Amino acid sequence: MSSERKRVRKAVLPVAGLGTRFLPATKAMPKEMLPVVDKPLIQYAVEECIASGIENVIFVTGRRKSAIEDHFDFAPELEHFLEDHGKPELAQMVRDISGGIHFSYTRQNEALGLGHAVLTARELVGDEPFAVLLGDVIMESPVPATRALIEIYEATGQGAITVQEVPREELQFYGVISSSPGKIARWGDSVLRLNDMVEKPKPDEAPSNLGVSGRYVLPPEIFDYLDQTKPGAGGEIQLTDGLRALAAKEGLWAHVHQGKTHDAGNKLGFLKATVELALKNPKFGSEFRRYLKTLEL
Repeated sequence: MSSERKRVRKAVLPVAGLGTRFLPATKAMPKEMLPVVDKPLIQYAVEECIASGIENVIFVTGRRKSAIEDHFDFAPELEHFLEDHGKPELAQMVRDISGGIHFSYTRQNEALGLGHAVLTARELVGDEPFAVLLGDVIMESPVPATRALIEIYEATGQGAITVQEVPREELQFYGVISSSPGKIARWGDSVLRLNDMVEKPKPDEAPSNLGVSGRYVLPPEIFDYLDQTKPGAGGEIQLTDGLRALAAKEGLWAHVHQGKTHDAGNKLGFLKATVELALKNPKFGSEFRRYLKTLEL
């Protein structure tokens, strides 16, 4: 890693969406605050940031998102209440939610796409490389997905995104990459040179079976490419278009995720994530598994 290369210290979490796929539950509650087992959906992404060495999380919010800010804020009254009532372990759990990192907030005033949401964070990110995490995707692996991308950036000085193998019939729901071998000995076949991306292709037109899965580490130059990106369908600025330009002119890597991905961005995926993570819970996972077996027909 070059001595002049800046560390990846910041992460952008776009959370301005209206959560319409979860109505009516999200009429008054942010989608990101829906509980998956015992903590809000967005907390999984923040915990990944903490485990990856991120120091500053930047939320790109919208209206009705104050619950997210409240969740990660200090709660001295609650902590004191728990301690006074003989529950110090719960008080410590409340303190640990923020993980000692700094949180910043900026408002996306209009829903103009993921690319626009990232661009909204430009002033807070500044001239630094940064991570982007989609909060409705929970990723499990021995090395956090974001940490793996940071390591690739540190080794190459170029951006990297996480991809995963996707069943061909589901490729129409993903951005799908075309790539060539990365030829970096440290990562072998798990790191590829990204050549191009196609957004939501028909299965028989997809260039591969590798779909983009909601984790990015990008150089600050991405802001210039997003600033030059023309709005597409619905007047939205697509992050995919900015990434394609970045890949063509600056270079971009794709890391094939080696763990489990939970897409909790729709009701069925959310339920699957809840069940699978509940089964892994050390306190009640075994009992929950026994219960599920009683439901088998």
